[in-house]
Order: sequence, then structure tokens, then C-alpha cells
Amino acid sequence: MKPKHVVLVLIVGTAPLADAHFALQAPTAYSMQDSLGLPEKSAPCGQADPGTPVVATNAVTSFHTGDTITITINELIFHPGHYRVALAQDQSGLPADPTVTAGATPCDTAQIEDSTTPGVLVDNMLPHTTAFTAPQSFQVTLPTTPCTNCTLQVIEFMSDHGLNNPGGCFYHHCAQINIVPQGTQLPDAGSMMGSGSGSGSGSGKVSGGCAIANNGDPWALLLAVGALVWARRRR
Repeated sequence: MKPKHVVLVLIVGTAPLADAHFALQAPTAYSMQDSLGLPEKSAPCGQADPGTPVVATNAVTSFHTGDTITITINELIFHPGHYRVALAQDQSGLPADPTVTAGATPCDTAQIEDSTTPGVLVDNMLPHTTAFTAPQSFQVTLPTTPCTNCTLQVIEFMSDHGLNNPGGCFYHHCAQINIVPQGTQLPDAGSMMGSGSGSGSGSGKVSGGCAIANNGDPWALLLAVGALVWARRRR
């Protein structure tokens, strides 16, 4: 009699995504972001994410002191939570992530901070328990003190969430900004207008970076080049 073969079937369950990711759309982020917003796990700016090196945009957005500017995020993978914005001279001066209290998950609630926490501009922005259907914006008022090449940080707290490694209950993005006195002309960035838009003079201008704008008619550009070549040949 031939031996019987027993086939074991291993059933592996697929756990639902625990991660939530967001991209910083305005002001321009200091690093390139992939389709999920990475790098963003490690505090304070995603600069130490394993396997996801920072590729600098070299963008610096300029605003005036006291401007009310617009922060725009795109939450790419949903998780309930909210956002905090902080400002410091550099990454090392940014405040630590808020204190988190565990509940049913390690990330149940986070301490809501205000301007009494050094560096914090606003907290508990865009609180939500359902997914956004489009990028979201909110406004932040900048300090009245000038600041050159400062770091603006936007972090997302995710409740009902496991711990990221690194990052814990948070995701992090940063932008480099200048805050110049009122009345100072902002850098002329040509077609690279700042993605931050605020009230009054709060619409920033971006310098540096590798964005290429093409706002005109390509046929008009070709005609202009052709006319230039024709004119030179007639000389």
C-alpha cells in the first residue's frame, strides 16, 4: 500500500494597514516626498527614516513677520487624529512630540499644546475621525520676530494606532522658511511662487528647489525661439 501524503495548508491572515501617512503640500517641504509622503516617521522631520534617505528640495519659502499663512496637507492613508505646527531656528530646536496616553491602543490620546509650549504655534488642527476626501488647509499666524532659514514643522498625531518604529504615534514633515520684517521685499522667485498662501502679504515666495514651471503656450515659446534665430541670421 502506498503511503498517504498529508498536505498542510497554512492560512495567513493579512493585518489591516496600521499606518497613516500625509504629504505636506504647503509650504514646500524641505525634502522630496514619495507617493505615501515618506520620509516622515522619525522625529523631528523624517530625517532618519530607515531605508528612505532625505533628498533635499533646497526650497526656502519667505513670509513677512506676523503673516497668517496657509498650511496644506494631503492625508494619503487615513487614521483618526489631528495636526500640530511648530517653529524653531533649526531641527534641533523643535519641541518634542506631545505626551501620549495609551488606551485600547498605545496611541489613544495626545496632549494638546499651545503657545505656552516653546515653539508650538497651533495644535489640534483638523481633528477628524473619518477620512478626508481631498487635501485640507488651515491657517497659522507667524511670530513677529524675524527668522532666517528656520524650520517649520507639521506633525500628525494618530489615535487608535500602534507604535511606529521610529516615530511612535506621529508622522513628521518640515519646511524651511524665512520670516522677514513687514515692508521687506520678498525674494523674486519668478514662476516658483510660494505654495503657502495667507491673508494680506502672507503669500510666501519660494527660492531654490528644482521645480520647473511652464505656464505659457509651448507653440508661443517655439515661435519666440524661431524669431530669435531668424533675427540673428539676418545680422
